Amino acid sequence: MRKRSFNWFSFLTILLAALAHLPAAAQEPDTLKPPPEATAPEKPLPVAKGSLVIIGGGLRGDNADVWSKIVSLAGGRGARIAVFPSASGTPEKAAEIIIGYLKKYGADAFAVPVAIRLAGSDYRKAAEDAALAEKIRRSGGVYFAGGDQSRITKALVREDGTRTAALEAVWDLYRRGGVVAGTSAGAAIMSSTMFHNPRAILPMLRSGITDGQEVAPGLGFIGDDVFVDQHLLVRGRFARMIPAMLTKNYKLGLGIDEDSAFVINAQREVEVIGYSGGLLIDTSQAVWDKTKPDFNVSNVRISYLDRGDRFNIITHSFTPAPDKAGGRIEPGREALRGPVYSNDILGNYAVVQLMERLIDSDQEEAIGVASGNPRSTTPEVGFEFRFTKTPESVGYISGIAEAYSVLNIRLDVRPIDIPRPLYKYR
Repeated sequence: MRKRSFNWFSFLTILLAALAHLPAAAQEPDTLKPPPEATAPEKPLPVAKGSLVIIGGGLRGDNADVWSKIVSLAGGRGARIAVFPSASGTPEKAAEIIIGYLKKYGADAFAVPVAIRLAGSDYRKAAEDAALAEKIRRSGGVYFAGGDQSRITKALVREDGTRTAALEAVWDLYRRGGVVAGTSAGAAIMSSTMFHNPRAILPMLRSGITDGQEVAPGLGFIGDDVFVDQHLLVRGRFARMIPAMLTKNYKLGLGIDEDSAFVINAQREVEVIGYSGGLLIDTSQAVWDKTKPDFNVSNVRISYLDRGDRFNIITHSFTPAPDKAGGRIEPGREALRGPVYSNDILGNYAVVQLMERLIDSDQEEAIGVASGNPRSTTPEVGFEFRFTKTPESVGYISGIAEAYSVLNIRLDVRPIDIPRPLYKYR
């Protein structure tokens, strides 16, 4: 029987024809500029097989997406989860509530009695208890409650900066493949630098950020190359993330909103789940003039990642939620017309609403203003936030709801003089 010869020309012809007809979803995803090499970390990243669930605070008990994800990543129904109420002013009550919700979604949760506000307990001794550390280590996950993040680091980090036995057990769990979850203060500790005792946003913009005062060391589960903040959209905290990132030389920041979470796996893939989404802030191409008394910056890149969206920290690739897969906003669509602006860019969801209107409008830029008390009797320094479309700016809109994802908007911030009083009664 004669052997059939392989026709390479026919094979290549068929292959090229097949590739040409692949659906759009199978093509290369959008990439958030700049390329990955521009944001490579200066320090080695932790080697961990586990996942992070970074919650922006205000997590409701009926948010099944987030609670179920934590339980699933910890091992599923019956998974042991150690609850750290360390940040809370009332740790007994906080632990009781959180354990109740985790049990409702199938976990076998227990309280870790390491909290400086825990009555009748020596938190330093508890943090070094070998039996308690082993119990944590053998769990499938941990959950850090909200409150004051400085209480977490005080309870779990020794005065010389080394890890207590309890914290080392958390790291062992994380390296092995367990999940580390945290809400509000429990989210702030995820990066190597966290807000510590911050002032209001405008005073920080006017006089700067002091290391050791507004910011202090966190626990660093996400690595040394990403800054984390929480309660982001409801409180306009994107504006404080930028000066903090520049001060501490972070190129990438993730800010998550309330009742929502970033889920980050061992491959550093980010998935947004929960009620809304969060902001991705890129300062790798930013220009900051430190010689000026008030904060100023140009060429920050800001993106809004909505629930269901995915982003890879290493490759900077973005994949929209399934309901947005065919909803890329093409140039010339211009659904909205007229100026895009906000008189209070630090207001509740104001930054996202402005970005959504800009990406789907005929305008190339939008302006947001931040200022203080309009009834003040003396002039004050305010700030102009200028958002500009670039050739890399991309938007997606859901096919089933008025929901957007917005990528690569340029942001410039500069101080402006605000006359006072802003108005007079007639």
